[in-house]
Amino acid sequence: MASANPFNSILKTLEKPQGGEFGKYYSLPALNDPRIDKLPYSIKILLESAIRNCDEFQVKSEDVEKIIDWENTSPKQVEIPFKPGRVLLQDFTGVPAVVDLACMRDAMNKLGGDSNKINPLVPVDLVIDHSVQVDVARSENAVQANMELEFQRNKERFAFLKWGSNAFDNMLVVPPGSGIVHQVNLEYLGRVVFNTNGVLYPDSVVGTDSHTTMIDGLGVAGWGVGGIEAEAAMLGQPMSMVLPGVVGFKLLGKLRDGVTATDLVLTVTQMLRKHGVVGKFIEFYGEGMSELSLADRATIANMSPEYGATMGFFPVDHVTLQYLQLTGRSDETIAMIESYLRANNMFVDYNEPQIEKVYSSYLQLKLEEVEPCISGPKRPHDRVPLKEMKADWHACLDNRVGFKGFAIPKESQDKVAKFSFHGTPAELRHGDVVIAAITSCTNTSNPSVMLGAALVAKKACELGLEVKPWIKTSLAPGSGVVTKYLQKSGLQRYLNQLGFHIVGYGCTTCIGNSGDIDESVASAISENGKFFNKNILGYTCIRMLEADRLAVFYMRPDMVAAAVLSGNRNFEGRVHPLTRANYLASPPLVVAYALAGTVDIDFEAEPIGTGKDGKKIFFRDIWPSREEVANVVQSSVLPDMFKATYEAITKGNPMWNQLSVPSGSLYAWSPTSTYIHEPPYFKDMTMSPPGPHGVKDAYCLLNFGDSITTDHISPAGSIHKDSPAAKFLLEHGVDRRDFNSYGSRRGNDEIMARGTFANIRLVNKLLKGEVGPKTIHIPTGEKLSVYDAAMRYKTAGQDTIILAGAEYGSGSSRDWAAKGPMLLGVKAAIAKSFERIHRSNLVGMGIIPLCFKSGEDADTLGLTGHERYTIDLPSCVSEIRPGQDVTVATDSGRSFTCTVRFDTEVELAYFNHGGILQYVIRNLIGSKQ
Repeated sequence: MASANPFNSILKTLEKPQGGEFGKYYSLPALNDPRIDKLPYSIKILLESAIRNCDEFQVKSEDVEKIIDWENTSPKQVEIPFKPGRVLLQDFTGVPAVVDLACMRDAMNKLGGDSNKINPLVPVDLVIDHSVQVDVARSENAVQANMELEFQRNKERFAFLKWGSNAFDNMLVVPPGSGIVHQVNLEYLGRVVFNTNGVLYPDSVVGTDSHTTMIDGLGVAGWGVGGIEAEAAMLGQPMSMVLPGVVGFKLLGKLRDGVTATDLVLTVTQMLRKHGVVGKFIEFYGEGMSELSLADRATIANMSPEYGATMGFFPVDHVTLQYLQLTGRSDETIAMIESYLRANNMFVDYNEPQIEKVYSSYLQLKLEEVEPCISGPKRPHDRVPLKEMKADWHACLDNRVGFKGFAIPKESQDKVAKFSFHGTPAELRHGDVVIAAITSCTNTSNPSVMLGAALVAKKACELGLEVKPWIKTSLAPGSGVVTKYLQKSGLQRYLNQLGFHIVGYGCTTCIGNSGDIDESVASAISENGKFFNKNILGYTCIRMLEADRLAVFYMRPDMVAAAVLSGNRNFEGRVHPLTRANYLASPPLVVAYALAGTVDIDFEAEPIGTGKDGKKIFFRDIWPSREEVANVVQSSVLPDMFKATYEAITKGNPMWNQLSVPSGSLYAWSPTSTYIHEPPYFKDMTMSPPGPHGVKDAYCLLNFGDSITTDHISPAGSIHKDSPAAKFLLEHGVDRRDFNSYGSRRGNDEIMARGTFANIRLVNKLLKGEVGPKTIHIPTGEKLSVYDAAMRYKTAGQDTIILAGAEYGSGSSRDWAAKGPMLLGVKAAIAKSFERIHRSNLVGMGIIPLCFKSGEDADTLGLTGHERYTIDLPSCVSEIRPGQDVTVATDSGRSFTCTVRFDTEVELAYFNHGGILQYVIRNLIGSKQ
């Protein structure tokens, strides 16, 4: 079906200034189309990809034209295919991806093909960073202690990923303890421009974490996707995406003294949330760009998910090139990047006249108007200017329960909880800080705020200020480079003195890996609450209840303790179940609030504490000037640090290197493992595609209304003690305290299938008002868990379908929201409408998506879910057209028409083969498509 690239005529040679050539490239100027000059830089990256990958099958000439005509087509919500340059994974999502690759090799081997052909077709970078719990803090030995616990908990997963790094080409695995995936991506993995087999093209990346957008600050187009889209991309398949609108965000002037990049990003987040940017690209431009360091830009790009955009993009300019030099990229690589981007009109040179770009809408911010601020207490975009914080805090205590309210009665607002902290009398009040964490990729990649925090610590220590010992303080750098420049500056010792010891390199407090707070502090908080079981104090125990979520909601303590962190998300219950108020702040402000010990303070009027000479110390006494910060950054952040860190990163650490793994290219599956298991995707697979399949006399497994999200469908959170997954683990000798989470067991299909549709808030019409992860087994009328009912149907050889309302599969894209139903035996889903990516994922797993006709749904058609359903499809794929109508018949005599949502010829090819993975295998062996 594929043909030669029709754009080969614009393939040009890029010459080196001193002779020779960098390589070939597809020249956008050679198209001689004036519309291209007006395109936003971010859209040009989509255009170049479409041109380079055009084969008139997966990517067509008409797709290229849609992108060139972006100004007219983007308002129409047209879809285009996109092939990113590489894929970025972290450990939770990396495990199932590597499991699927290993299974594909087995299937290829059984079919007589060369199993070694199964490798990622685009580079895959996998960073293990999501398992660092802050179990040990305020200790010189915290890093080693936490690392040892990390390896104890995750040894089996780590060993499997290490095997994958050896077994597969085109895959780089960055060992645990190296850093946060997005900072490693920024400092080391980001290419900006690829040179693959002599062809140059812009770096672009999709990652399985929403904050993949941080790389946009480097001029690399990147955003988060679900696991199936990531797997499809790494196997060379196109992603379908809506051609986005682009908001032009103009920056003017420069930040005032004392204002940080964190203050800026919280301001930008609030502005963009108010503007409404869901599904859009944001492209920053204007004279203020030259005043922002690359790290400042990355901070803004990182929080794209929090302001709702797909990307927050900063085109490549001289600041980008300077950062590439700082981080150790070679001179020749930087010269290639600049030459290519200039040749393709994708480089911004503010010394030259700028061609006015066309944007879908416009925003503007004068940087000098940004003021110090924090965000909270429950949402990232609820920005509070620092000067208004005390008043805002008291308003939150008064307000009814909500995003800005705790409904604490006036007579209870001065409550004091007295307790003993290891023999020392102590007190807690509303707003007292119990967790202060310098954490998260958002800020730890930025030397100005990290060294700014260290300068605050230095001034505080010299004045004799201390942090209360019951506040859990921690510092989790995003890479080893941070440690090097903190040590070079001589400032790490002051952070240590205040309790901000380095606890590990990875995602910690920001994603809820806070670890336990001291039991005496937990008691002081929880014993002042209602409906709170004071026997359940440990963090791990409370986390087990988070699967219910209701536990966190109903067992809310009345004492409103606070956490202050330099993170990007602060939803209640995320940071720690006992911190109802959670504020996002810059690293220097995290230190300041730790010193104050409370968020109930006016930094302008009230002292932070009392110095060693008895003098009151104010915020202004410890806050460094912009010049002080710039000087220490200039003298302490050096290129050799980046080179040394990343030369060592691929060598691993002792614990990683001591992991024993098999050396074969085929994985030796362990039948007893509860973490890694071979899924049955290729059972009984033959060389011949099975062809289109209809559905005959299927039962309805679940009957849903509107807005069933991937959170309802996909296994997530902790494993409930009464769930089918818990029963499976107990039967396999796993103690309840070792259940771990669904996320950690994503490499075991047996557990994930049992966790599909296991959400306790599931509303299934078959249950007639009852809420929970149950359904009715139609033939017998029994009420069973969804998993048990599905297995009854499968054992009896009976197909099942799902009925749903509007927006089925909305929310975060998750691979198991499609893999799980497939493993349960679901053959089709009939809905009023689908979330775009979830629909695509269902097709990728061989499930038929169908839409009711406009104005119709299960209720208007009188469907109860107790019927049996037959869906007739042509037996030859060539007789099926994207978007055609089919008849669905029921055994009650009622029939209705639906639209089959195979939207492209590529999706029809996947369905013909039984799924995307099977399609790839047969293609590699050479079977007919």
